[in-house]
Amino acid sequence: MPDITHMIRIAAPASQIIPLVSTGRGFTQWWAEDVESGPDGTVRLGFFNRSTIYIVRPEGAPTPAHAAWRCESGDEWSGTRLVFDLQPAGNNETALKFAHAGWRNATDYFVSCNTTWGELMYRLKAAAEGKSPGPLFARNALAY
Repeated sequence: MPDITHMIRIAAPASQIIPLVSTGRGFTQWWAEDVESGPDGTVRLGFFNRSTIYIVRPEGAPTPAHAAWRCESGDEWSGTRLVFDLQPAGNNETALKFAHAGWRNATDYFVSCNTTWGELMYRLKAAAEGKSPGPLFARNALAY
């Protein structure tokens, strides 16, 4: 099974990053504007006026250095996992290792998602460093 992986150094402690990757509210700072969080921790992310909705469920409670989600919807996303691991990287930086793991095939959509996750990593970095880029996905379009 192919995985999308990225690693980025962020000039912020893990304590500033983990809330951005372990909560629906955090996702609104860099990923998607249209986010609903359920009482069980499930997050629904709406894209392009909700023509696409991805549902992600936390895999256990996040730790100060790890958050993981199971994707429950989407033709190609269903059954995949989003994993965020944080490690001290020196110089007051944190290394974020990200994986969107467990894809069935390396389709054109997989390749497109890899590109999008790359952009999202830089938005996450900016949000963690206090630059407030906002989410890549506005309710109805990409936020460029």
